[in-house]
Amino acid sequence: MSVRRPVLVFDGDCAFCTTSADALRRLRRSPADFGVEPWQHLDLTSLGLSEDACAEAVQWVAADGRVSGAERAVARSLLASRAWVRPVGALLLAPGVRPLAGAVYRWVARNRHRLPGGTPACSL
Repeated sequence: MSVRRPVLVFDGDCAFCTTSADALRRLRRSPADFGVEPWQHLDLTSLGLSEDACAEAVQWVAADGRVSGAERAVARSLLASRAWVRPVGALLLAPGVRPLAGAVYRWVARNRHRLPGGTPACSL
């Protein structure tokens, strides 16, 4: 399975996720670098994704079709962004840091309705 360009897939029904996705859009060098799309507007099967996976965590689908979720998806999107944020993406994938990044991601996901920009619709 192959996609034309990488895509970050997020929950478009969640205001916090949409705000975060907008921030990642601004970090791209160019819109051609990767897409940032709500899962509700995509053919998930063609991307190798399921609604359950997308409802649980943000997803990154690489150009070769490989899928990364949660903190790994965030890290991969940062690695594909402007040069000054790439080290953050690499750090999030580092063996000693990734477990902590995963814990932080899960905490944010559970509490996104309480965070700035969150709404009751953001509740899992």
